[in-house]
Amino acid sequence: MGKQYPEIDEELAGWIARQKMFFVATAPLAADGLLNCSPKGIDTFRVLGPRTVGYLDLTGSGIETVAHLRENGRVVIMMCAFEGAPNIVRLHGRGEVLEKGTAGYRELVGEFAEHPGARSIIRVEVDRISDSCGFGVPFYSYQGERDTLLKWAEKQGEDGVAQYQEKSNRESIDGLEGMRGMTRE
Repeated sequence: MGKQYPEIDEELAGWIARQKMFFVATAPLAADGLLNCSPKGIDTFRVLGPRTVGYLDLTGSGIETVAHLRENGRVVIMMCAFEGAPNIVRLHGRGEVLEKGTAGYRELVGEFAEHPGARSIIRVEVDRISDSCGFGVPFYSYQGERDTLLKWAEKQGEDGVAQYQEKSNRESIDGLEGMRGMTRE
């Protein structure tokens, strides 16, 4: 049976750190708005405190998570054990977007590995920490990170990534505000 935790303790933080993939789910307030669930990886997730987590948000084709967080802050992050003992952990909370170039971003960026194409840090104050069995999650063997996104950002360079964000990351598919500024340091 699943349980709730009062905080992310050392044992849970260790389990979280060993996961190679996580999922971020958000939703707009509009009843007809599209829900979003994004898979993430590339060693971008960090436990920042007993009830605070964050991840380095890399430039991608969409901006749904950022737009939804700007509108209402609601977010859930889920991790599944694909190796070892079965387990699923969900972190429900309120997220905020710290765009590259802002004081909040500069304050936290040292917690993360450096990656080309970083556009923001998503920081989440966690309200509910829970796990569940994960008995139905299949085993998968980790073979390594895909480097396609990082190579793309590297090839674009800082100016090219900024131009891409200007064109493709200004608003969500539902028309909500995405990136606000140029993400150059």
